[in-house]
Amino acid sequence: MKIQVKVKPNSKTEEISQKGDTLIVTVKEPPKEGRANQAVIKLLAKHFGVPQNQVKILSGFRKRDKVVEIADRYGIPQSVRGYAPH
Repeated sequence: MKIQVKVKPNSKTEEISQKGDTLIVTVKEPPKEGRANQAVIKLLAKHFGVPQNQVKILSGFRKRDKVVEIADRYGIPQSVRGYAPH
């Protein structure tokens, strides 16, 4: 599943909220050396109940607005689960 994420680094708390179709992810880490991105991956993995290696930032590596893909525990993106080729 691909989701739109807006990151708020340097926060006092870590949490996930939703505004429309976008998840607002607040993390304590600063946006330096990929630390905030890693915190986002860790928090989203915990939220969706998947391993961290199943969460991938597709775009927005150096921006607050990102597109993130969450795969299921078998490594299959949720957008293609259940797809059967004809």
